[in-house]
Formats: sequence, structure tokens, C-alpha cells
Amino acid sequence: MDINKELLYRRLYLHKPRLIGFVACLLLLSIVSYIISQQYLIAKEYKSDRMENYLSVVQQDFEKTLKNSYTTTLSLALTINDEGNPAQFEAISKKLIAANPNLDCVQLVPNGIITYVYPYEANKAALGFNVLKSKSHRAEALKSIESQKIYFAGPIDLLQGGKGIVGRLPIYKNNKFWGFSAVVIRLDNIVSFFEKHSPKNANYDIQLSKINPITKKEDFYLNGPTNLKNLQNVSATISDGGWKLYLIDKNPASLIDSKIIMIGVFGFILSILFGFLTTSILQIPIDLRSLLEQQAGTILESELKFKTFFDQAAVGIANISKDDGKFITINNKFASLLGYSTQEMKTKSFMEITHPEDLEIDLEHLNKLKNGEINKYAIEKRYFKKNGKIIWVKLTVSKLKTSDGFDASYISIVENISKRKIAEKKSKEYQKKIESLINTIDGIVWECEAETFQFNFVSNKVETILGYTPQEWLASPTFWQDHIHPDDKPNTLNFCSNKLKLLEDHDFEYRMIAKDGSVVWLRDIVNVIQDKDGASCLRGIMIDITKTKLTEYELHNSFDLVTEQNKRLLNFSYIVSHNLRSHTSNIISLTDLIQTADSEKEIQEYVCLLQNVSNALNETLENLNEVVNIQSNLGLVIENIKPNEYIANAIEILSDKIKLKGVAIQTSIGDNISLRYNPAYFESILYNLISNAIRYSHPDRVPEISIDVVEEDNTTVLTVTDNGIGIDLEKQGDKMFGMYKKFTNNPESKGIGLFITKNQIEAMGGRITVESKPNIGTTFKIYIS
Repeated sequence: MDINKELLYRRLYLHKPRLIGFVACLLLLSIVSYIISQQYLIAKEYKSDRMENYLSVVQQDFEKTLKNSYTTTLSLALTINDEGNPAQFEAISKKLIAANPNLDCVQLVPNGIITYVYPYEANKAALGFNVLKSKSHRAEALKSIESQKIYFAGPIDLLQGGKGIVGRLPIYKNNKFWGFSAVVIRLDNIVSFFEKHSPKNANYDIQLSKINPITKKEDFYLNGPTNLKNLQNVSATISDGGWKLYLIDKNPASLIDSKIIMIGVFGFILSILFGFLTTSILQIPIDLRSLLEQQAGTILESELKFKTFFDQAAVGIANISKDDGKFITINNKFASLLGYSTQEMKTKSFMEITHPEDLEIDLEHLNKLKNGEINKYAIEKRYFKKNGKIIWVKLTVSKLKTSDGFDASYISIVENISKRKIAEKKSKEYQKKIESLINTIDGIVWECEAETFQFNFVSNKVETILGYTPQEWLASPTFWQDHIHPDDKPNTLNFCSNKLKLLEDHDFEYRMIAKDGSVVWLRDIVNVIQDKDGASCLRGIMIDITKTKLTEYELHNSFDLVTEQNKRLLNFSYIVSHNLRSHTSNIISLTDLIQTADSEKEIQEYVCLLQNVSNALNETLENLNEVVNIQSNLGLVIENIKPNEYIANAIEILSDKIKLKGVAIQTSIGDNISLRYNPAYFESILYNLISNAIRYSHPDRVPEISIDVVEEDNTTVLTVTDNGIGIDLEKQGDKMFGMYKKFTNNPESKGIGLFITKNQIEAMGGRITVESKPNIGTTFKIYIS
């Protein structure tokens, strides 16, 4: 049977050589076509690999820029204190903008409302905008809240003009959503970034796109093609902003190089020759084998390049099983970070080396990755090294899929961030120590700009001394100047300016208005900080000296009181010596006359005169005794009294004189008005002032007396006004309140009433003034302290 088949094949070869040649030609053409297609696919894959590698570099640089933005938003978030207010927002924002030139603006957005921006002038148009209520902003703002990490919205139209992207980091205080810390990068900067990363040979275009949350269509933002359907391209996703980054081949025809054309031409010619020459059939497999070996070598070289990149990468890279979390492949960097060999690492799972406190959140993200909720995730976590020590890393995990689209394993990339974590911890500890030290100082520690006196730091002690929070103080550039006591402001500012010109440290005292409206005395000790250009800033401490000032004020008042009492004592001693001497002289003279009298009748006349002098002496002694009682009475009883009741009593006592002269007395004091005063003194004061108004009424008009209680400069004032004969104050003003000082010829005038009234008022801590014009009337004002 086998012999017959062999004969049949030989006969076929011998009798149908053209058919065999044609079949052989077709077979060879088929093989050549396969080789050409494989060569094309290999070239295409190689070019695609190169494009992906380049795109990966661009993506990493762009994500690094975004990472710097994340550091900025996190730094801004850390300025928010426990009350939810940012501390030193402008000063910190200025440093952050200077450290990251790609940023155009930083924002704090409490409750979704843009409240703080820097730089202010260029971005103030955005203030008050509620991103959570805006149709164009809300969807992407909610994405940052859902992911609990920074998310970049846009590019969008900015309220301050132009287009840009907005990175928002959600902030939580006491487990409650506070708002966002945000950065703004203008679209011009993004375009400039990608133009700098465009390939020098201009064979590729870079394009950035995003699904519009409103139209649900893909928007493109860079110069370049937007219809990519028929163009060879590779893409990468930037999850922090939902963007898609494309690298587009501008010359796809370059894949068909001269080598492929030569293979095609050679194969075609060889196929034709093979049909005519049988010997060529034997040569074709040899050529094909050589060609396949060459392509295999190319593939092997690519694999070696990838392995070299994998092993020598600056970051740790590992392939992890999706079933049990064990390491399938791991590069040297990853192993060296943890102190293991690559073989030792392959026996472990990522769960074994993860810190227990970080494992839960890692597994939570991994489950979301498994379930397709996210494409990749990045977290900061801790690993245990082989020696038991802890290392902090930034971990980025993404899926590795099979050619048919199924999940094969996970790719993990780790970056050592231990130094940064240690530096952050030390920085926080140092900051707490400085704040603790400053807050123990019994005074307000501060710093301000030398030229403008704008404060950039105020310690928490300000709230204890003045009632303002540091945030309230720093919110206004002129807060200090605005709250200096008006009486002290000109001298204080002039003094500081003069000392600043001389670059001299200074120490001065002034008053400030506290939050509750009270006045606080401060001693300000100021140091002038200098640089090569002069004064750079001022630093100092404000010390509360209100108690010291009050003590000085009380001592001053006591001194004034003693001085006044001495004056009164001297005046009183003068009055006593003068008045008593007059009476005693009269008595001595009369007794001498009685002794030398010639008749009983003359003696009787002298005795009557002596009795009159004696009565006058008794009256003088009674008056002096009353004055002594007023000035020595330190334990006066003070009660709540109704002025109207005492006015009524005085009117009743003086009713005969009132009726006799037809006096009209009016008062606008309400029955609900009460005063704190000594009842006896108040009754005496009213009686004396009303009786004087009646006594010195004008003979040509109906006497009118008006009594009222008013407020002047937060002081209660009792006024008694009449339309009497008045007083010429220029001539009689110095006699007004003197003892036995008379300024009319009225026989009823004794010159003691106003003197006693003034002493009673001053004994109550008040004062009395008089306003009067001759023939018009008089007004007495009693100031009640």
C-alpha cells in the first residue's frame, strides 16, 4: 500500500511539474506574505512600544506636576485650625506659589464656596462662587469627595478669565466635610508643558482629552488631530483628572520600510523562480529559517531591554498574583528596599509585609480594583523590612490583563518616602514646640512688615488679652492701626515711624480697643529686624499693663483727693479763724463796754447787742459743724431713690413761698426714673436750689423753674433751671460756692446754702456747674457719679 502511494506521488511530480511548480509558487508566496505580515506586526509593535515608553515618560512628568499640586493642596489644608479657619493663608500661599511655578492660583473653598484666593487681585472674581451648586463644576467636585483624594476638574472656563484645570482636595475636620483645598493651573501652562515634551523629530503628536461631564462627549485640548479613528496611537489614563493622554503617529507609512519591501520583492521573484527551478524549493526553507532566527533575535533583544529596564528601574516594581497576593516577579529595587532577595520575596505575599494598620485600606482599594470600580489606585502605606524596621512607601497598583481582556495579575510600583515622612513628623513636632513655647509667654508675640505695619503672625495670647482671634487680626492689613485708641493713634504711629527710620529698637505704651469695647493698656517692646537694604520686618511682644495703669490712676486720684482735702482744710481753717475771730472780737469789745458803762440802760443795750453777737456765733458754729459732718462722713448710705418723690417734698415744704410768688415748677422726669444717692443729701440739694430760684426770681415776670434728669457722656445729670435775675459770672463767679459769699443785696441771703450744697455733691463723688446770664436766668447741673 505504501509502495503504491509513493509511485503515485512520483508520477504526479513527473507528469504535472507546472501544477507542482504553481502550487509551490503559491505556497512560497503564502509563506512570504506571512513573513511580511509578521515583519510589519513586529515593526508596528516595536514602534508602539517606543511610543508607549515615550508616552509613559510624558505621563510620569505630568503626574509629577500634579503630585506637586497635591503637596500644595495638602499644605494649604494643614493651615486650617480646629475652628475651621486658615492660619496665615496669604503668607503660606505666597511661598507655595513661589515653590511651584506651574500653579496660577491657590484656593480654600469651605462648604464648596470659594472664600480664600491667592494671588488676590488676579483671582478675586472667583470669590463667593459655589462649586457644588454650579452645573459645570458640581459633578467633578463630587468626584474628589467620593474618591477622598485630589481630583483635577477641567479644563473649564475660569471666572477670573481664560481656561484652566482646578485640582480639589477634599478636607475633613472632626470627620465632617469642611470643603476643598484647591489649585488652578491655566490651560496655557498645560499646553506649554506638552509642547516642551513633544518629540524633537516631530514624528508624533501629543493630544489631551476628557469626557465632558455635561455633553458626555470627548473634548480635546491641545493642537493636533482630534479624529484618531484611522491614526496609529497609544494612550494612557491620568486618573486624578479623568484625562486621556494620546501619542499619535504622524507617519504610519514609515512602518513599511525598505527591508519589508525587499523581502516582498525577493519573495515574489523567488516564488516565480521556484516554479521553474525545482532546486530552489530546497533553498527556500533555509532562507525562511534564517529570517525567522533574525526576527527571534530582535524579539529576544526587546525582551532583554525590558528586563534591563525592569531590573534597573529607580522605583520598585513587582508583578503580584491576583489570587493569593504573592509576588510573581519582583525587581531588584523592590527587594533591596525591604532587605530581601528576589527569591525570598517570591515566597511571600504583600499582606505579610504590610503594616496591620495599613492593610485594611490596601485591601479595600484592591477589592475595588478587582470589581472594576477603579482602574488603579495609589496610597501611602508602611512595609516591614526583613530586619523588622518599618519603611514608608507610595504604592501604585494597576491591573495586568491577558490578550483576551481577562485580569492576569497586578503590577505594583513603590517609591520610598520614608525620609519625607520623617521630615514631616519632625516638622510638626518642631512647630508644636514653637507654638507651645510662644503660647506660654505672658504677652502677645507678633511679627509685621516694616513698611506697612501689616501683621503676618500673632500668637494665641491675643485672644486672652484683647478678645480677638489671630485669624481676625490677620484678616485685615490695617487691623493694628484701626484698633489703637483714637487719642493715642497719632502719637503711636509717629513714634513707631521715627524709630523705624533710625532703625532703633523701641519700647512704648498705648491703649487699644478690645473686642468687647473695653480699653486695654499695652506695653509694646519692638525689635527692628534688619537686612542689607534696611529694616525687613518688626518683631515684638505686647504686654498687658492695664492693672498697673489702673493702680497708677487710683494713686493719682488719691493724690488729687488728698490735695483737694488739704485745700478744703486750709480754706475751712481760714473760714473758722476769720469768722470766729470776728465774733469773739465783738464779744470782747461788748464786755469791755459793759464794764465801763455809766448807766443801767446803757448796760442793757450792750447786753442786747451781746445776745445778738452770741446768736450769730451760735449760727456760725452750727454751719461750721454741718460742713465738718459733710466732709468727715465716709460711711454715707446710698439707696435707690425716686427723684419725683423728693421734688414733691421740696415743693410741699416751700409751698408758702411758691404760692406767694406764683412760681410755676415743671419736671419731665418719669416716675420710673431712679437714682443711686444719699436721701438726706439729695433732699438738701433740691431744697437749696429750688429755694434759691424762688428767692432770686425776677420781679418783672412769673417765676418758672424746670427740673430734669439727662445723660451727658454716659453720666447722669440733674438740672435745675430758672428764669430769675441771673448771675454775672465774670464778676461773681469766684464767689458762687464760697462760704458766706453773697452776690446780691437780698436780706435773706446768708452765703452758706450753695457752699453746703457743693460740699454734699462732692462728698458723693460728683460735681456741680452753673450757667447764668444776668436778667435771663440760671441753670445748675449736678453730675451724679
